[in-house]
Amino acid sequence: MSDRDDFLEWVGTRLRDAEVATHNGDAGPRFEIWSTQEPVSLLGAWMSGTGADRIAEVFHRLESTFSDCTSYRFELLVADVVGDLAYTVGYEHTKASVNGEPREYTLRATQIYRREDGEWKVVHRHADSPPAGESE
Repeated sequence: MSDRDDFLEWVGTRLRDAEVATHNGDAGPRFEIWSTQEPVSLLGAWMSGTGADRIAEVFHRLESTFSDCTSYRFELLVADVVGDLAYTVGYEHTKASVNGEPREYTLRATQIYRREDGEWKVVHRHADSPPAGESE
């Protein structure tokens, strides 16, 4: 398997599982795949921050907001690995409760990853709502 194949397998398993857990109210697996080595940044669809401490606050708030994830699918558009850096670009399609209200939404998501001690860690995330009709 190539580095890219190994990375894409990680995206389809550990990253996906961490996102599902977060949308079920448990950010623990997300903390495990995010770097605590600076610099790290988050430009989220609802909350943003820079630095590991601020991002941890955002994750704790998110886990108290989300519950009952019934569906999560990452529609990968492009990805690549260059040495110890990688990136993904795609659409996240999610059905979960937000503050107890069932919601269904799609986010455009770009993430950057860094290999640390042999493991992939997220170091940057940018997510927002796509313009109407962009991803159905």
